[in-house]
Amino acid sequence: MKVVLQNLTKVFPSRNRKSKEEVVAVSDFNFEIPDGKLIGLLGPSGCGKSTTLYMISGLQKPTSGRIFFGDDDVTDLSTENRGIGLVFQNYALYPHMTVKQNILFPLQNLKGADKMSREDMLERAYYAAKLVQIDELMDRKPSELSGGQQQRVAIARALVKMPRVLLLDEPLSNLDARLRLQTREEIRRIQKETGITTVFVTHDQEEAMSISDMIVVMKQGMVQQIGAPQEVYDNPKNLFVAKFLGTPPINVFYGRVKSGKVYIGEAAVLDVTGAQDQEVMVGIRPEGFVLDENGPLKCKLSNVEVMGRDVSIVSTNDASANPVVRSIINADNKVDTSKETVSYSVKPYKCFLFNKETEERIEF
Repeated sequence: MKVVLQNLTKVFPSRNRKSKEEVVAVSDFNFEIPDGKLIGLLGPSGCGKSTTLYMISGLQKPTSGRIFFGDDDVTDLSTENRGIGLVFQNYALYPHMTVKQNILFPLQNLKGADKMSREDMLERAYYAAKLVQIDELMDRKPSELSGGQQQRVAIARALVKMPRVLLLDEPLSNLDARLRLQTREEIRRIQKETGITTVFVTHDQEEAMSISDMIVVMKQGMVQQIGAPQEVYDNPKNLFVAKFLGTPPINVFYGRVKSGKVYIGEAAVLDVTGAQDQEVMVGIRPEGFVLDENGPLKCKLSNVEVMGRDVSIVSTNDASANPVVRSIINADNKVDTSKETVSYSVKPYKCFLFNKETEERIEF
């Protein structure tokens, strides 16, 4: 099911009695979610991603704009009539019901032409449970399940109605690191098996990038960039996107372009063509550093962290906008820890220039 968001805007009234300034949670959001794809809405707290999800679900009404499921305008439809499955961060399971009863609950509330027989409901419930691999836990109650199992019950309950669109609001936030990894892989598997158009809200960029077909990066209610995860990572439109995506985060330096070269401090680190002489912010991905004793970029060595196949070098530089400079190099490279400084050359395709005032990307 294709989902189209057309000039979607949500404004909340001010809670400040003195200023009465309205809060724009989502501003003029335009996006077409392709049929059968998993889309990640990504951004920091307060960026409008959950508000967007709630407008798609019908839990919140847009201030302006329209929402289409396929060719159907669902903007004014109630939540129960939109054909959506919704999974919340806190599971929202009924503690006095078994797993089977929790999954069956949405089907038991169907009325009229949609009403199902007991046999059909059970068949549908066991199909959904098998899909999320909890069919052996149907007689247990939520208190007898792990956090990951409870989340699977919540997903099965959302899937049992065979929704046109599946909406997931930070579904992994309450899980530990290992369970998060396992469950996000399960979400991707389920989405591929069912082919249901899915919108996944998260503040965790690693989650979004690992399972999404496309990501939407948001900031203060406005869309910053939309694209395939790797494409957005490799070609950020602005400094915010570059800083938000990537673990460890991108290293940012104060620099300048002069006579076709990029300078960080007094070091000419990169040749550029077509870029005007100006003050810039220079972003270098951690994997964009090359250990080079003759390299132009010199940093004061702080620490070397061995991480198995990789080595993380922690250093400082007077021109760095970050407290430390973190570079990731292959463990085959040996770092001379007896020296006070470490020298680098940089990979041009891992280096980005941004306008110092607007923070927009400068192509070179």
